[in-house]
Amino acid sequence: MDVNDLRSIVTVISLVIFLGIVWWAWSKRNQARFDEAAQLPLKDE
Repeated sequence: MDVNDLRSIVTVISLVIFLGIVWWAWSKRNQARFDEAAQLPLKDE
């Protein structure tokens, strides 16, 4: 295994982690919590 194989593996792992974060952020379970957090700067309390 040379350095290019290691770079390829790290790239694939990074892509999988990125896609996992995107999936988590766009999941319906988190929508209400993110909508509430998005309104925090607009609240006048």
